[in-house]
Parts: sequence; C-alpha cells; structure tokens
Amino acid sequence: MAVLERVRSRLPELTGALRRVADTVLEDPTAAAHSTIVELAERSGTSPATVTRFCRVLDFGGYADLRLGIAAETGAESKGGWTVDIGREIQPTDSLDRVLSQIMAADAHAMRDTALLLDLAAVKRAAAAIACASRVTVFGVSGSALVGEDVQLSMHRIGVPAWAWTDLHGGLASAALSRPGDVAIGVSHTGRTGETIELLAEAGNHGATTVALTSFPLSPLAELADIVLLTAAQETDFRPDALSARHRQLVVLDLLYVAVHLYRTQPPRRNP
Repeated sequence: MAVLERVRSRLPELTGALRRVADTVLEDPTAAAHSTIVELAERSGTSPATVTRFCRVLDFGGYADLRLGIAAETGAESKGGWTVDIGREIQPTDSLDRVLSQIMAADAHAMRDTALLLDLAAVKRAAAAIACASRVTVFGVSGSALVGEDVQLSMHRIGVPAWAWTDLHGGLASAALSRPGDVAIGVSHTGRTGETIELLAEAGNHGATTVALTSFPLSPLAELADIVLLTAAQETDFRPDALSARHRQLVVLDLLYVAVHLYRTQPPRRNP
C-alpha cells in the first residue's frame, strides 16, 4: 500500500497527537519527507516520541522508513508530471482550464492510489462468488446508491441476477431472504453508514457471502464482510471525498464486472 494512502486509511482510528502528526504529513508530504523527526514533531505540535509511536502504529520500522517511503512516493509524483497543487482550494478567479486541470490531477492521483491499494486476489474471490451466485444484492444509500444501481445494471447485462436496494425496509426484506450461495455487496466510502452495515450484516447472517466496497479497512463495514475491496481515501478542499469517491468505486466495480464476465466465459476445466 502507498505510504500516504496508508496514512489516510488509518485516519479514523487516530486521535489527539497521533492525528496531528498524520494531518501534518498529509498537508505537505514533501516537507515531511525532508524533515527530521524533531522538525516534524515541532510542525505538528507534538514530540519526537509521538512521531516514533505514529510510525509504529502505521507498521513502519522507524522514522527513517516513513521518510524514505514518502520521499519515494512524492518523487514519483513529481517525475510523473503532477504539476497541479491537488490540495489547493479553487479560487473564484480561477479559469475553467485551471479548474479542469486540478480536478483531473486529483482524480488521476486517486485512481493511481486505488490501483496500488486494491487487493486483486480479493477481486478474484468476489468475482468467483458472484459468477456462481444464485442472487446478488447490492446495498448503498445516498451517493453510494448510484454506485449500487450501476452494479445492478452491469451484472444484468451479463446475465447475473442482481438487485440494488437504497432503502432500509426494502433492503432488510431482501437481506432476510438471503441464502448460502447468494452474494451481498455493501457500498460505503466511510464504511460507517448505519443502514448499509445493518443490511450487509443481515444478509451475512442468512448465509450470503458478503463483500464490502469502502475506503477504510478498519471500518465496521469492512470488519463484518467476508471480502473487502478498498478504494483510496483522498479528500480535496474543492470536493468532498464522499463525492469524488464514486469515481474510484466505479473503477473497482468495473474491474469486478469484467472479472465476473471472464469467469463466466471461461471454458470448463476437464478432469485429467
């Protein structure tokens, strides 16, 4: 997993001084990569001991490993032509050309992080389960509801029986009818949407294989799912992450759709 994406994915569980270190690193990764442990502690209003603890929480051997990881990542972005300041707020005087460049840079950055983060083995397991499923149900509310409906349409095109549910009552009725051999997919950027968690848990209680699509691996939704598909968590000042997350979610689900289609069209294996 990319270093900065690892920091973003662990943000919900960080509090106090550890959260201040994380925020400082994400606010200016390049400066963090060039800072000593004392300088980063001063910039974040913490102590060197806190920075060391932060490194351990993120599974780094020490501060040197964190710095090298950030330096390699920010250096790669620089070489790759990331000339737009992704974290910069859009100004009223900005031209549409500038706005377009900033949006494209932010989305491309998030897509790249998602590709680095995604567990392809998990995608294969989910695809195999869906390809053989008697029924696929997709749960998502608000912005995630649109993603769920896209999954339903995609699966129907290749003959997979799929339904998308956006309300709790209808979703619970469907989840209660789940059986072993079914697949239930819960879509939530934060992984903390109460309705989606309840629906996925209900389907799992009745034997369905559960799949979570979220940006946070330690969220309640991820913890209850059998298979977790992760997208990058990257918020910008000009667009809420829950909104921009749809692009990353759709990319992952497009990959899942293709994987299911390939699985279903493979010739049957013959016994030797």
